[in-house]
Amino acid sequence: MNWIIHILVILVSFVSMEGVAWLAHKYLMHGLLWNLHKDHHQPQEKHTFEKNDYFFVIFALPAIVCFYIGFNDFSIPFWVAIGITLYGMAYFFIHDLFIHQRVKILRKANFSYFRAIRKAHKVHHKHLGREHGECFGMLWAPLKYFKEVKKHSN
Repeated sequence: MNWIIHILVILVSFVSMEGVAWLAHKYLMHGLLWNLHKDHHQPQEKHTFEKNDYFFVIFALPAIVCFYIGFNDFSIPFWVAIGITLYGMAYFFIHDLFIHQRVKILRKANFSYFRAIRKAHKVHHKHLGREHGECFGMLWAPLKYFKEVKKHSN
């Protein structure tokens, strides 16, 4: 029975991270911490590292703390850390590998979900400054992008 609770905690943590990512992106990355994020919105040569990449470390800290707290007895914080870590991995694959092609894989992924996510992210990046942003999430896009993708695939 514990494994069901653990799986539920992982799933809730994973799904909740999309909300955390949206809030952090809108209010921290486009707010107080814009200096770390702005290079991500500027046209630039191909670099392997951006200041924006520090957010991977910043967002890993809660998972590290939860792993530390829950590791001895595999208590709830441990499973929360698993959910956060899985979200971080998904974020990396979608954002860095699929959308921005920082490593040239996943280029041919052409499912409706991927096209909608890519479209929403392009809309987000059309704004080079911190103001007037939209589409701050990563693994879920507003429904209008899924509808657009579906309309253009028919």
